[in-house]
This record gives sequence, C-alpha cells and structure tokens, in this order.
Amino acid sequence: MCGISGLFDTQGQRDFDRALASRINNIQSHRGPDEDGLYFEPGLALGHRRLSVIDLATGQQPLFNEDDSVGIVFNGEIYNFQELVPELKALGHTFKTRSDTEVIVHAWEAWGPECVQRLRGMFAFALWDRRQQTLFLARDRMGVKPMHYALLPDGSFIFGSELKVLTAHPAFRRNIDPLAVEEFFALGYVADPRCIYSGAHKLPPAHTLTLRRGMVQLPAPVPYWDAHFTGDNPISFEDAQVEVRERVREAVRLRMIADVPLGAFLSGGVDSSAVVATMAGLSNESVRTCSIGFDDPKFNESAFAQQVADRYHTDHRLEVVGSDDFGLIDTLARLYDEPFADSSAIPTYRVCQMARHHVTVALSGDGGDESFAGYRRYRMHMGEELVRQRLPLGLRRPLFGTLAALYPKADWAPRPLRAKTSFQAMAMDAVQAYCHSVSHVRTGLRESLYSTSFKSQLGSYRALDLFRDHALRARTQDPLALMQYLDYKTWLVGDINTKVDRASMAHSLEVREPLMDHELIEWLATLPSRHKLRAGEGKALFKKAFEPLLPNDVLYRPKMGFSVPLASWLRGPLAGRMRESVLSDRMADTGYFHRPTIGRLVDEHLGGRHDHSTVLWTLVMFDAFLRQSAALELA
Repeated sequence: MCGISGLFDTQGQRDFDRALASRINNIQSHRGPDEDGLYFEPGLALGHRRLSVIDLATGQQPLFNEDDSVGIVFNGEIYNFQELVPELKALGHTFKTRSDTEVIVHAWEAWGPECVQRLRGMFAFALWDRRQQTLFLARDRMGVKPMHYALLPDGSFIFGSELKVLTAHPAFRRNIDPLAVEEFFALGYVADPRCIYSGAHKLPPAHTLTLRRGMVQLPAPVPYWDAHFTGDNPISFEDAQVEVRERVREAVRLRMIADVPLGAFLSGGVDSSAVVATMAGLSNESVRTCSIGFDDPKFNESAFAQQVADRYHTDHRLEVVGSDDFGLIDTLARLYDEPFADSSAIPTYRVCQMARHHVTVALSGDGGDESFAGYRRYRMHMGEELVRQRLPLGLRRPLFGTLAALYPKADWAPRPLRAKTSFQAMAMDAVQAYCHSVSHVRTGLRESLYSTSFKSQLGSYRALDLFRDHALRARTQDPLALMQYLDYKTWLVGDINTKVDRASMAHSLEVREPLMDHELIEWLATLPSRHKLRAGEGKALFKKAFEPLLPNDVLYRPKMGFSVPLASWLRGPLAGRMRESVLSDRMADTGYFHRPTIGRLVDEHLGGRHDHSTVLWTLVMFDAFLRQSAALELA
C-alpha cells in the first residue's frame, strides 16, 4: 500500500523542479513511511511513498522493465499476480523482483491498455511508456484506491493518491466548485469524478486515462468494466449458499498473502464476522482481530465481536472509545482534504489507529451491505416501490405530496411512525426516491439552507442529476438491483471507500476488502433479487450461507452500524463548538447559506424540538474544511 504522485508536461519536455516534486510526494508520507522514491526525465517526474507489504527487499518504486522503457508508480495490491507471472514468463518477459508491481509493467507490454482486464485487486497506478510517450493511469473496478489529477495552467498534468498532492503545487488554484458543495450537502461527500475544487478530478472507478504529448485539453476517462445486474442465474437458494461460501473463501484467501503481520477488523456485524470465520478456516494460526467498543451501550457491538472471537479463538484486541470522542474534527478535515460528513469516520479512524499497533494489513467486511442487500433502506424502498408500481406518478404526486406536507416531522417517534419521509418518497419516481432516502440534507431543507445567490450559481443542477446519469447506465429494471448499482457508483466509492482509505492510510495500515472482489460481485449480480432480500430479511443469502459458521445472535440481530451519538454531542459537549462553527463569519463569507435558516436549526436542535444533528454535523464539517483550506493558503 502506498502513495503515488507525478508531473507530466503535456506540451514539451521541460525539467520539473526536484524539490517541488519531492515536497508534493512527501506530503502523503503517511501512506508510505518505509521508503520514498523519485524518478525524473525530461517532461516527467514520478514519485512514490512505500508501505512495504510484499517483497520487502526488492519491491521499490518507481519500478521499470528490463530496458527501462516502461516504468510505474503503483498503489494497491494485485491479488492474482502469482497466476500472471508464469503466463508472462511464457511470453518472454523477465522478472527481477517478486512484487505484484512488476506484473503490471509486463502486463502493459503484453496487452497494452487491456492489461487492466487481467488484474484482480485494488489499484491505482500511473505507467510511463517512453517508446510511445504515453502516460497511462488506471483505477480498480470498485474504487477502493484513489486517484486525483488536474491540468495546471502551464500545461503540466499533476496526479496523486490524495487531493493534498494537487493543492500542494503552487500553480493549483483552489476555486471551490459550487456543484461539489451541492453534492456534499446532499450526500455527505463529494461524489466521483468531481472534487471540491473546480480544477481537480477523481479518476472514476473502472476507468483509465491516457495522456500523450501535444494534447490541448484533458481527454475523457475511458471505462473498462461495469457491474451488470442480470438476475438470470437459475441457481437454487440452497445451492447458492454453498457457492457464496466458496466464493467468499477464495476472495479471502487471495487477500491473506502478505510478508507482514496480518489481521482483521471484527465489529460484531455479519460481514466482518463472516470474513474472520473464513480466515480462521484458512489459517493454521490464530487470526488477529481488532474491535472498537463504545461506552454508550446503544452504540456498542463489542459483545457480539467477542462471541466470534471466542468461537474462533482469535488473538482479539478491544479498545473502548468514550462517547465524547469528538476531538478529531480538525484531524479529519486534514485527512480528507474535502468536506466529509460521515460521522463513522471517527470510530473508523480509532479502529485503524488501534489495529496498526498489532498488524500492517487488516481485512474488513466493507461492501457486504451493498452487494448482499443488507441496508434497511433497501427494504423500505422495496415496500414503497410496490405502491409506486400500482399508482401512476400523476396520482401519487398530489396524494402523497399533500400527506407529506401535512404530516409532522416526528423525530421523537418510533421509526414506523415517522411517515413523512415515506410519503415524500412515494410522491417521487424510483430514482428520485432513492436519492431522497440516502440524502444527508434532503432537497427541501437544502433549498431553505442555501442563499438566493448560491442557488443562482447552481442553476438547475442538483445531486439528483448524478443519480439519474448513473441510472441510465444501470441496464436493469429490477428495483433492488438498481439501488445496488446506484450505491456502487455513489455511496460505496464516495463514502465507504474514501472513509476507510484515508483513515487507514493516516496510520500506514493497509485494509483489504474481500467482499468487494470484482469476480464475487459479477457473480452476485447474476443472482435474482429474491435470493438477497427474502421475506423481509435483508442479506438473506449471505446470512443463511454463514449459519454453520456464525451464531444466530450475530446473524439475525438488528443492524446497529458504526455510528456515534451525534444528537447528544451537539446538544451537550459540542453545542458551543457547533454554534460557533455554523454561525461563523467564515461560513457567512462563502455566500452559500441563508443564515436565519441555520440559526433556526441550531435553536430547534438545542431546544430538543427536532433532531437536526445530521444537517448540523454536515455544516460543522464544512466549516472544518474551510478552516483547513484557509490554513493551507497561509502556509
């Protein structure tokens, strides 16, 4: 696992400043504390920070082929590299290392841009082909590893694992993109391929980007893969249970290859527990497991994690985090470079911090909810979809729109009685309803939160447009499959993978996600939705498949999630900080917000009349981003 960076002259062959290239590379030294490497030639600078995991002795980067005509900087792991080596040797390629990095170099020589089709893993890399004068960038299918880039005013192309590589270049202009602000307040993150700054881009998952000298503008990234939900697999529910265990076993086995200490996160949820159970069946030694507990029992899953640890005799470590562990706000703003409002980033940061004391590589259960349909919102959406399918939109919109307007916002009530959101959703089409269900700050509240001038900057754009664009490419009419596809393109990449990558890399910890294995995902996409959501039970196939390996208490208890007590924080110890942040001159000076609306939200939340914790936390994290950005300007 590593951090990569580089500069490429799109117009000529100028020499890049070595001190500058070193500085922008080392700004992400946390991603690779073991070694740093730089390479220069006219018109090119490549940088690498290494966290040594495989081939500790000879895996240094930038790495070149035998005649130095093809070089690479690479972040990630290629899990099938041992299978590719003999095939490439048979084609005449000579290997000088045991690293997976060298496999990519020779794969490019053998298959050109199609080499990405042969790679199974998580990766982001930049490959330089001197003969073709071509810089080739690629990102893995599920967007586990990041890649940011920009074209600078002087014609230099800059790329890096983190956005801070770009912003550290003196020629980069930090102009905030208003459309990115809309996405952040709608979703809690800035969705790929957009960045918070208008001149920067994220390479989308499963895309490549090819640059050549003489280009006058950035070419469009090219897709090389997509999840295709067919639902046409005739396999029975019973046979699918056997196969899913075997496929998960293979995905886990591939991710247990390492030359450094390896373990797993164990939250007590279904996904991480299944990964640990599978690891235990593949290992002759005790699996090292790490858990975070909370001193608030409403958020504490550690007892369930302990059940799994005891069953498989793992080397288990538990750290209890206080319910007032909110001192990371500014740390998170520095880590994420963009505004990021998922409050579970706090416990994620802590569990990575703790895990790094014991292991260098940790397997996680991330991706299971998306691929196996575990989220409660999937079940809610499917229930609402039955109504949408029976009544035309022309009838639903006035009927349920009126009910939604009349029904109170009952934050205090049990979930079944909070009908306002469901009424709103049933007045919408399926894509709009799903966007509504995952929104941090829903459309109506955003409209009142934004200033008139900011709404003018946005024009007609809303985050819903992003969902509609993805839905057009989904190639499925199945409502559950469509939600899963939308989550792959938005939530999984922009939130989950971003959260885990930055939190783990802050501690130089490599995290591997077997439930995001693309071959597993391809197979799951062929299964009918009734195997995943069955009799109102989410993740039905996955849970049934792992019944022989896990306690029912773990499999069938209500999903808790990796959450923190935001509402009480913002009414208690964080109340002063929250008020100062969201009503600061700094926020007002942006011109984005209608200040009286923010004041009303603060008063209603502090007075206990409504729970506005999500929108207030989103505002707090945006202010933290502004403070961090201002500090960088002064540095």
